[in-house]
Amino acid sequence: MTVVLKPGRERPILMRHQWIFSGAIESIDLDEEGGIAKVLDSHGALLGHAYFNTRSDITGRMVSFKDADPLEAIMKKVREAADLRKTLFDTKQTNAFRVINGEGDGLPGFVADLYGSILVVQVGTLGMEKLKDSLIEQLKEIFPITCVFEKSTAPARKKEGLTPKEEALFGELPKECEILENGLSYIVNIREGQKTGFFLDHREMRLKVRSLSKNRRVLNCFSYTGGFTVSALAGGACLADSVDASKMAVATAERNVNLNGLKAEGSRFLKADAFDFLKLDPLDYDLVILDPPAFAKSRGEVKGALRGYREINREAMRKMPDGSLLLTASCSYYVNAPLFEQTVLQAALDAGRDVRIVGRHIQAPDHPVNLYHEESDYLKSLLLVLH
Repeated sequence: MTVVLKPGRERPILMRHQWIFSGAIESIDLDEEGGIAKVLDSHGALLGHAYFNTRSDITGRMVSFKDADPLEAIMKKVREAADLRKTLFDTKQTNAFRVINGEGDGLPGFVADLYGSILVVQVGTLGMEKLKDSLIEQLKEIFPITCVFEKSTAPARKKEGLTPKEEALFGELPKECEILENGLSYIVNIREGQKTGFFLDHREMRLKVRSLSKNRRVLNCFSYTGGFTVSALAGGACLADSVDASKMAVATAERNVNLNGLKAEGSRFLKADAFDFLKLDPLDYDLVILDPPAFAKSRGEVKGALRGYREINREAMRKMPDGSLLLTASCSYYVNAPLFEQTVLQAALDAGRDVRIVGRHIQAPDHPVNLYHEESDYLKSLLLVLH
């Protein structure tokens, strides 16, 4: 199987970018959708190998470059990703982490998170659907895995001709599991929880909040299952309120606080719309955390997302005391870091506050960003001090 690119369209591949868009292709010869094919430039030179699906605008995704054997390259990347994680974590302190980070690990369309001995996989493309069994078998040889659960529900699967899938591929998934992160315990519901069950990508920011919370009053908005709340109380916060629209999430946040034996006297676990809470309640807090879900899941939603980010940051900034800290985050890939920072600036102007940046997002090392593939960089945070 062979794919030939149009003249001049080989540059991204020479720069080791992993995506090939339909408009870059001169000719395509496939035995099957999702299959791996040679990628040639317009002069017939071999650029590497990619899997292809003509249903998708991102028609091809590179799995090897130059003359490297594609299947050997894929398995080598799995081993390299696993080896990196083994160097990053002491599992007696942190036993939940991302093992494979899609394009960030050179394996586009495949994500795998490990929760103790439970592996949760997300498959986003037809090409990886065909490869997933061999990838999972490789991971089972490396890690002591008792269950593999597939949670492939991203809307992008529809463009690949795939339907949502949530099922155990190996072993039996318990209703809940308990994980460790930086020595703290959390209850995770993999099947019903957000993403693969827990927001592993904010691990370092939770540790940062822990270091900032001593004797502070903390508000955790969009609190989900209380990751930041637990971290704040473990860091010595005198109060930590949690606000989320999900009844199950709020209840789990309280369970996680109790699980760690943390004192939360006066702290509240509130089922409420965070937008309404920020508008209606006084915000007499020393540290406020705004970590909403992705407001923009497509380019068409960016304008509305920016309004949302501006609103929540404006309402918080208007009410917070002088000298207080605001940790504000966005996980919307379509809202890049400069655009998010500009939106926060506009919110500060609306609120009439003097605002300084005292910190930025600390990247979770198990969520590596591919230097050649900027699209794998989606999460951004600003730590601000207000006057």
